[in-house]
Amino acid sequence: MKEKNPLQAILTAKCPQCREGDMYEHSAYDLKHLGKMNEECPNCKLRFELEPGFYYGAMYVSYAVSVAIFICTVLVLYWLMGDPSLTTYIVSVTVVSLLLYPLNLRYSRVLFLHVFGGVKYKSSKYNDLSS
Repeated sequence: MKEKNPLQAILTAKCPQCREGDMYEHSAYDLKHLGKMNEECPNCKLRFELEPGFYYGAMYVSYAVSVAIFICTVLVLYWLMGDPSLTTYIVSVTVVSLLLYPLNLRYSRVLFLHVFGGVKYKSSKYNDLSS
């Protein structure tokens, strides 16, 4: 089996340690379970909440992603519609932000854990040897 690179693991919301286990059990748009993460990796048993309040830092990642969404939406509107009214900007940015909110929430946590979690990758070969 070919191992995933770090970018693939982030995009598919996989564990940063084994890059195989899912961080989320449900779809991003399952609104009943919107922010529910698995407590640990189903594959290597890494606890995803490394310390209490760990994901508060993901708010900064989410903020940066939100700003990028706002800017991209405004630029696309400007290029496609030639500087529409302020109301069009506000409604469009609001709708796009609400539609992308579940993905923003999910991937800000995934990115925060992968980048700032301090978790080192251990290949499946390493896990098989240590068992």
